[in-house]
Amino acid sequence: MLPPALCGWLGPIAALAALVVVVLGVRYSGRSRPGTVDAWIQSAVDGVGPPWRRVALAVDYLAEPAGAAALVVAAVTGCLLGRRLRAAVLVVVGTGLTVGTTTLLKPLVGRTIHDGHLSYPSGHTAFLTAFALVVALLAAGRLGLGRAAGTMLVITSALLAGAAMGWAQVALGAHYPTDTLGGWCTALAVVPATAWLVDRSADAGRPERY
Repeated sequence: MLPPALCGWLGPIAALAALVVVVLGVRYSGRSRPGTVDAWIQSAVDGVGPPWRRVALAVDYLAEPAGAAALVVAAVTGCLLGRRLRAAVLVVVGTGLTVGTTTLLKPLVGRTIHDGHLSYPSGHTAFLTAFALVVALLAAGRLGLGRAAGTMLVITSALLAGAAMGWAQVALGAHYPTDTLGGWCTALAVVPATAWLVDRSADAGRPERY
């Protein structure tokens, strides 16, 4: 599930992303107000009109329980129809562990928004980014992309998904911008590690040939 050509790039990226999650978590631990960067970005996004608000709500729905379940079921069904069991496992475990990680981190960091709602890191942003990463990894492996093209596909997919959901969360007032960055980095840290573990587990179960 983790194309060999991408291992050299995704490992350091995942480690850097994990570091960013920790640094931001420590920086905003226990706070209930936006930071300087948060305030600047929020002022630029503030005042989203009805047409764009509907777009934001539509994007937000993709990471709501019903929307997320629909995406995962569709992806798993496609993997099973293509007889790619390992890919189906990665879709479920990769997105599940990413969201689970954000759920565990929120009470540890203790950052809040809107009357005490835990906000860091953004689970919505983490989910959609993780889903995009998994799909991009599957596509890169399926197409046999090299290091440069494969890495470009994976990172671009993560950027687009994270930016779209991050914008939606800030526009709807659900998260601070740095919450969405933390969610994005959480996905970048968890998904490659999960893909590696899925590969190792599947390979360990294969009988050795002599």
